[in-house]
Amino acid sequence: MQHWHTRQAARAMHHGGVIAYPTEAVWGLGCDPYNLAAVQHLLAMKRRPMHKGLILVASDTDQVEPLLANLTREQRGKVLATWPGPVTWVLPDPEDIIPSWIKGKHHSVAVRVSAHSGVKRLCDMFGSFIVSTSANYASQEPARDKLKVSINFGCDLAYLLPGELGSMAQPTQIRSLETDELLRR
Repeated sequence: MQHWHTRQAARAMHHGGVIAYPTEAVWGLGCDPYNLAAVQHLLAMKRRPMHKGLILVASDTDQVEPLLANLTREQRGKVLATWPGPVTWVLPDPEDIIPSWIKGKHHSVAVRVSAHSGVKRLCDMFGSFIVSTSANYASQEPARDKLKVSINFGCDLAYLLPGELGSMAQPTQIRSLETDELLRR
């Protein structure tokens, strides 16, 4: 049954919809990162300005290989040592592989290869990485239960994917590859 729901969520994203889904610690909102209208809809739902940028999540390193291709051996090793896992890395995007509406005002992009089975299955079913942003209004606490997601975003969602949150108490870390600075605990 879970595979059926995942297929429906992936189909909704392929048709330009925004979905909600459980992640490692909180509920996320996701869509096709290459669909500008879908990203704009997601940002409007969250009341989040585009210039801040969004996180991408993938099921495996193959999905993000073009972003890893220009890294040094040391940088690549540092990133791959934490994936799959709960670390989001801010990676350079010198060839503009990722659309500007995902990167916002930045020349880099935040990317995570998840170890969460539901997120991995969703990205695999979609066939690529997807947008992964917490299911909350900007500057509010991220939703940790499906009911809160339904109340806040139910009418605007193309699909609400059932499933369980991972075991993390806090959202994933965000680290800068360039500076090794911890941007979010």
